[in-house]
Amino acid sequence: MTNDQSHMTTQTLRVVARLVALPDKVEELKAILLGLIEPTRQEVGVIKYELLQNQADPTDFTFVEEWASAEALDTHLASTHLQAAVDKLEGVVAAPPDIRRYNLLA
Repeated sequence: MTNDQSHMTTQTLRVVARLVALPDKVEELKAILLGLIEPTRQEVGVIKYELLQNQADPTDFTFVEEWASAEALDTHLASTHLQAAVDKLEGVVAAPPDIRRYNLLA
């Protein structure tokens, strides 16, 4: 195995997940999303899990995440606390969550 290949297998996965609240549901969405922080930070393979709220647009929430592996992320996506939160999103969000996976380049 070359150094390049071993680096690829050890590279962490970055995730940016954006959710937009309906204008009258900002506090409701914030509460749902904040409820994910502690149980997710206890998960195996989570490196960073931060929730941001846009200063210019309070309906715009973004998770910035770092996971040890795709498997760790998939386990998170299937977790009961995440599924319970997803079940509460209907009527609260303006659109389905936009979840993007990234590799770190620099």
